[in-house]
Amino acid sequence: MKNIYQDILLAKKEKRKLLAILLDPDKIDLNAVPALIQKVINAPATHVFIGGSHVTHNIIDELILKIKSSCELPIVLFPGNPSQISIHADGILFLSLLSGRNPDFLIEHQVKAAPILKKTDLEIIPTSYLLIESGNETAVARVSKTTPISRIDVEEVCNTAMAGEMLGHQLIYLEAGSGAKQSVPLEMIREVAKNTTIPLVVGGGITSLLGIQNAYEAGADLVVIGTAFEKNPSFFENK
Repeated sequence: MKNIYQDILLAKKEKRKLLAILLDPDKIDLNAVPALIQKVINAPATHVFIGGSHVTHNIIDELILKIKSSCELPIVLFPGNPSQISIHADGILFLSLLSGRNPDFLIEHQVKAAPILKKTDLEIIPTSYLLIESGNETAVARVSKTTPISRIDVEEVCNTAMAGEMLGHQLIYLEAGSGAKQSVPLEMIREVAKNTTIPLVVGGGITSLLGIQNAYEAGADLVVIGTAFEKNPSFFENK
């Protein structure tokens, strides 16, 4: 049994930065998974996230089992809805989209997921999910039918993140969105890190190793790379 959240807390305390590679089942050919897993193992990844805003291919269980056959990294579900729950993962980000006001993503999906999760051994990590304007409409904005918080409204983002921490959430996740033109502003990361105490996750629109490093230096405890790795599995070999 992996203690995912406790390990994240310890890393934060020890100032060790973490990296998750996000794999979207809709964008993966199962026949190519062995080679993909080797790329993940060779990367400086500490976690594998599985999920997408709208997954149509029912391969999540098979994908996770294939990854687990040769990779020991914790596998954490990053679901767009309850249909993406798999008992084969190690944990799940129990997301509440606090940046929007669509009740489906604030509480309805969570209510539907609760009885399913109750029957599993998944480690459940309550997460404040904040979508940040990124220069184009991302899949999560389209699917959730919510408007991202303006990338210049640092105060609103900080207030929302603080509210999430006060609600008892264990992570803050600042998300620019899959395929975002712009990543979360560094000033926004700095201010959220300064005004909250729980681990800070940042993802979306990061397309270079420098972008990862900049997010870390601004205060991110865990950075998520998805689209950049999908497009170039040798992403981390580019020095």
